[in-house]
Amino acid sequence: MRKLALLILFIACFDNQSQIQLLEKRQFKVLMEDDVQLIDVRTSEEFSSGSIEGAQNIDYNSEHFIDKISKLDRDRPVLVYCAMGGRSSKASKVFKSQGFKKIYDLKGGYSSW
Repeated sequence: MRKLALLILFIACFDNQSQIQLLEKRQFKVLMEDDVQLIDVRTSEEFSSGSIEGAQNIDYNSEHFIDKISKLDRDRPVLVYCAMGGRSSKASKVFKSQGFKKIYDLKGGYSSW
């Protein structure tokens, strides 16, 4: 019985391929050079006042957030940020629940940029 429980735990750990990593600005910038999806989860007003070049704005608080992210490529890495890190942390968990494989969250958000 114990071996079966360990086997199930082992399979469950490897079955969940999604991962979320919190990155400093320097590491985040390096990843931006690759084929990634850069997502700003702030409001459109915040986005309009300044954003990271190449970012796509998908407001985390929008009722259409899941619909919009479902159109993204789940196999390409997602780099996500907000103003200070709170919304992007929550958004990263949603990306993970939607089957995205690699999710990178900018530590400190746009304010650290």
